[in-house]
Amino acid sequence: MIPFRDITLADKETITAFTMKSQRRNCDLSFSNLCSWRFLYHTQFAVMDGFLLFKFWAEGELAYMMPVGEGDLKAVLRALLEDAQSEGKPFCMLGVCSNMRSELEEVLPGRFIFTEDRDYADYIYLRSDLATLKGKKFQPKRNHINKFRNLYPNYEYAPITPERVQECIELEAKWCKANDCDQQEGTGNERQALLYALQHFQELGLTGGILHVDGRIVAFTFGMPINHDTFGVHVEKADTDVEGAYAMINYEFANHIPEQYTYVNREEDLGIEGLRKAKLSYQPTIILAKHMACLKDHPIEMIKW
Repeated sequence: MIPFRDITLADKETITAFTMKSQRRNCDLSFSNLCSWRFLYHTQFAVMDGFLLFKFWAEGELAYMMPVGEGDLKAVLRALLEDAQSEGKPFCMLGVCSNMRSELEEVLPGRFIFTEDRDYADYIYLRSDLATLKGKKFQPKRNHINKFRNLYPNYEYAPITPERVQECIELEAKWCKANDCDQQEGTGNERQALLYALQHFQELGLTGGILHVDGRIVAFTFGMPINHDTFGVHVEKADTDVEGAYAMINYEFANHIPEQYTYVNREEDLGIEGLRKAKLSYQPTIILAKHMACLKDHPIEMIKW
């Protein structure tokens, strides 16, 4: 029996002890994402035989994540399969990247069906690219930055601190109204996760930045490390009436991410055309494909372990 339990803020140290050492760069492993979205996915975790395990429920469907850690992967996978069987559900794992797929095929060859969804691929960039915007391919981005500086020469960038959280919440409400949030599927969930993250900013271990023009907030962003070399940017909001605000908050935040992080994961586009175009325009170095891996219809007892 796997000792799964609900994830809480108090579990940050336990979980990041595994994720920060991992080679995995997918945004699903950010502690902030795990905690902020638990209301929707009923996220649970467990530590077993040297591995960190995750279990989710979404609209009645059960899913797991590929175990994070080192040791006997086959034995831990068997325990997960038995857990799914005890729930009366098929065994599926979300967020399985190519290297994880290889691990699964090595341990249980031919036993899984892999389904890729491009809408959930992560966009990963070199931090140095976002922070310098050097080269011909970034000329359009530099133009946006220069125009913003010309229009708003007295702009200020500052870190998000507890006393600045409220102005972020107010800008998010303005952004939501301008973008018809209430008319779009899924935005209510995003708002709930975002507000939770802002309200528990320090406990989650988040880092963020705010852009001010003439003393008022026009953009904010925040995120946290996913592993030892990748920083995850989870949220970026800007006043759409302020030209270049998105480009500038992106640029400033990239310059304030510690240099130990080689990569920046700016998460998925969710199939939203404008978001995909924007994320591609920053020239990702990796588009990290993620699969759902579901066990073929074999009774566990029939698998040769």
